[in-house]
Amino acid sequence: MGSRQRLWPVHVILAVGAAAMVAPFLWQLITSLQTTGETTSVPPHFLPSWQWSNYSQVFHDTKFAQQFLNSVLQTVVRVLAQVLFCSMAAYAFARLRFPGRNALFLVMLAVLMVPSQVYLLPQYQLVQNLGLLNTLSGVVLPGLFSAFGTFMLRQFFMSLPNEVEEAARLDGAGTFRIFWSVMLPLAKPGLISMGVLTVLWSWNDLLWPLVVVNDDAKMPLTVGLSTLQGEHLTEYPLLMAGSLLASLPMILLFLAAQRRITEGIALTGTK
Repeated sequence: MGSRQRLWPVHVILAVGAAAMVAPFLWQLITSLQTTGETTSVPPHFLPSWQWSNYSQVFHDTKFAQQFLNSVLQTVVRVLAQVLFCSMAAYAFARLRFPGRNALFLVMLAVLMVPSQVYLLPQYQLVQNLGLLNTLSGVVLPGLFSAFGTFMLRQFFMSLPNEVEEAARLDGAGTFRIFWSVMLPLAKPGLISMGVLTVLWSWNDLLWPLVVVNDDAKMPLTVGLSTLQGEHLTEYPLLMAGSLLASLPMILLFLAAQRRITEGIALTGTK
């Protein structure tokens, strides 16, 4: 039996899996080009009436451009903050020796095991006390640090050779200089992987912004699009058109950095 004949079951499984992944996007595209009546008709219409105006209507019915900018700002600030803060914490846990290091690291790992919904009320009270409700700062604040990012970067720093750090110390470099000028550049693959994962998480974040923001001009895209769902009627074509437009930056990012994303996800399970 040839290799091609032995591999055909694998190809069939992969083809079915690929079809299952692509089908929701195809259905989203078809729905975005239909009328509201077609989306709710029984039996369903599988061929759209090509309502391209739905895409321009999204900009008229929502503050799409402003909310897109809010999502970009929210994502950029969170990525920069997490790369800085998580790398500093990860380097300390991986390379420095201080009392209680292991106990503190176990406490941080315990945070990963608690559902994020548990933190919702304490975070809301904290942001309320700071007077940041209904502001973009209030949306961004809880995402400036990540226990997952710290754990992920710690694995990278632990894999770096001790000789590099010892050589820098012999040359007279201090702890921060070693971290910033020597170890951080060597951890660049890990920083990129964590940055990409943070972009995906921050761009799709819905629950927290939905709780703290009620002003249309200060909402990120995820919350702005959710307002298209009415109590009695939902404009599914507009909702799907807006969701497709909001997904485009992440699709382009994934195509450009899919190898880094795969490495980042695999790293957390192998190291």
